[in-house]
Amino acid sequence: MTTTHEYDVVVVGAGTSGCYAAATIAREGLDVVVVERKTADEAGHIACGDALKGADAFPDAIPKEQIQPAFTNTDVDHGRFELPQEDTVLEIPVPGELAVIDRWEYGRRLIDGAESAGVEFHYDTVVQDVNQTDDGRVTGVRAKKKGEVVEYEADVTVDGAGALSILQDKADFSEATFDTNVSYSQFCSAYREIVEVEEPVEWSDALVFKPAEVAAGYIWYFPRTETTINAGLGFQMTEEPMKLVDDLKRDLRERPEFENATVTDKLGAALPTRRPYDSAVAPGFIAAGDSAGHVNPTTGGGIAGAAYAGKYAGEQAVRAIGEGDVSEEALWHYNERVMDHFGQRYAGLDVYNVLSTAIDVNELMGLLARLPGEKLAEALYSGTTSFGPRLIAKTAKESYGFWSEIYKFYETKNAADELMGHYGRYPRRPSAMEGWKDQRDSLMEDVYEVTGADPKY
Repeated sequence: MTTTHEYDVVVVGAGTSGCYAAATIAREGLDVVVVERKTADEAGHIACGDALKGADAFPDAIPKEQIQPAFTNTDVDHGRFELPQEDTVLEIPVPGELAVIDRWEYGRRLIDGAESAGVEFHYDTVVQDVNQTDDGRVTGVRAKKKGEVVEYEADVTVDGAGALSILQDKADFSEATFDTNVSYSQFCSAYREIVEVEEPVEWSDALVFKPAEVAAGYIWYFPRTETTINAGLGFQMTEEPMKLVDDLKRDLRERPEFENATVTDKLGAALPTRRPYDSAVAPGFIAAGDSAGHVNPTTGGGIAGAAYAGKYAGEQAVRAIGEGDVSEEALWHYNERVMDHFGQRYAGLDVYNVLSTAIDVNELMGLLARLPGEKLAEALYSGTTSFGPRLIAKTAKESYGFWSEIYKFYETKNAADELMGHYGRYPRRPSAMEGWKDQRDSLMEDVYEVTGADPKY
């Protein structure tokens, strides 16, 4: 037996992008449903570092005051980079407002906020396929709920299903410009534990980062409160997960502040460490958040980007449905808004991620220890930095033995700037995408040559 539901928009996934998209749509008076695979009790329970950059700015479809009680630590103001190979600690300022959140509480409040806007939620519903017309237009999804088949028919489907979304595996995008150049090597796995310690940590105002034993992984300690710590690690999917999880457990055992600590929750997930999708729209279909690569590829931070991607997806869906045209071209402006807001910057940041795969971990730590902190912060969060010849000369004078690495960073910075400039000229229509991609790919060849990295795409 099959149950069929009809809505203006079906949103898959009750995460940040899905909730903001659905709330934006509902506030415009359209019928929208969020289909979520987890139960109502588990919805919002997502593996996350809990760090939030851009905490001062959220779309108003879900007012910030509704989610702010989940902000458990608003005193964090910098990054603390522990470099054991160099026997040093870097205290690096982070631009913009920071916070550490209780991700599960945040998830619950997101859902409450979307429900207040008029969104309907269907829990315990696992999407298994995408419905399309003969010409490729997506018309909804097919799911299962407690063994029963459920069909959702909609003018627009919003994919907020997260990294490596099943919707994209099932849909046929051969007639659209939707980005299908996606592989596991462009993603990382993340694992985190919520740890309760007996005494307040000294670094409760900092986001702590520490390299794992390979350059492809890093450990983090983000303080939800002075005594509740999100301890985790991220690593490229090409690495052995259990070995790196052992790195985290060993580091926890060796840190005196975690003596007699209690673990209250464990969770893992996948997330993109890649540039945003070239195009995240197809006829009747929009992808947002992790499912479209809307994550800072150097830090893994994606909450704020997902919120705005959801807003832009919702607004574009409303406009397209109102005009009776849900074609790829009618949805295209969504891509432009994402690229203009943060996609261009994330594409530049991806260049530094590429660099990290081509440099020995000890060389990388030596380079980080010798770069001026504010310039490193610019590179990690802005996609570019004012690292010019005069500063190179000053840094090189103080950094004998690391000149080649510093010069490589300078060349990488220039390559990132070139790429960001190209993303600033993102095409205004699907027909111009192929030419734009050809030029972008040529710039990426320069990136690989400068960094010495293997091609990522």
